[in-house]
Amino acid sequence: MHVAVLIAKPGTLEPALVDSLRNAWGGGDALWLSPDEAAEFALATVPGNLEDVRSELDAVGVDVNVVAQAGRRKQMLLADMDSTMIQQECIDELADEAGVGAHVKAITARAMNGELDFEGALTERVALLRGLPVGVIQQVLDSRITFMPGGRELVATMRANGAYAALVSGGFTAFTASVAAALGFDENRANTLLTEGGTLSGAVAQPILGRAAKVQALEEISARLGLDETQVLAVGDGANDLGMLGRAGMGVALHAKPSVQAQCALRVNHGDLSALLFLQGYARGAFAG
Repeated sequence: MHVAVLIAKPGTLEPALVDSLRNAWGGGDALWLSPDEAAEFALATVPGNLEDVRSELDAVGVDVNVVAQAGRRKQMLLADMDSTMIQQECIDELADEAGVGAHVKAITARAMNGELDFEGALTERVALLRGLPVGVIQQVLDSRITFMPGGRELVATMRANGAYAALVSGGFTAFTASVAAALGFDENRANTLLTEGGTLSGAVAQPILGRAAKVQALEEISARLGLDETQVLAVGDGANDLGMLGRAGMGVALHAKPSVQAQCALRVNHGDLSALLFLQGYARGAFAG
């Protein structure tokens, strides 16, 4: 059995649309997880026209995903940070402070869309930060970084139901440590910016945590916890997330780059991080945090 889940911005999901799709697909009774925001219904099989319907509904601001009913609630959250748990790319914010923002942002966009080698692109961008005072990191955290809506509820609700939460980023520990603590993650992994004399040296500690390291984190943490990879929910937006998104039992592309969406079965373009709770069958009234 499967479950079709429809999610839209609060107040915009029309019951008539849900009923129409349920009838077209021969689904079970509709269950509203959040009034006018999220609804689901059971399906015997994955509809053959899912991708066509998804494109049609995406155009009107509705995400539709089909998930397996068995093992739907996951016991581990593995999350990317930049443009996923937070709304910015940390390296782009640092680059703005260094006066090279436009150049670095262009490289970041291409790297996240899979057009550039992640490790090489990160090395090139970090080199442009050489000489930036270390204190700027805290300034950026305080004034430029904002959390993705729904993130605190996502982590709190999964942890309240026995899940483990790990933040795994191709960004920097100077940011993940702060974000992980604020949102309630159990652990965090990221790259380390090297410093000299109170300024950034323009280099990052080796080996660089990229796509392969995120998969390694999934393997190591799930094994340590005694979990099967099917019990993991992974979320990210960039090409370096594709490995872990493909391996996890539930891999969700959140507001992802086009090349990433094309390779992911589960996509959220209109909801926020609370959509990951709806995909697991949590009603809004059961959210924690």
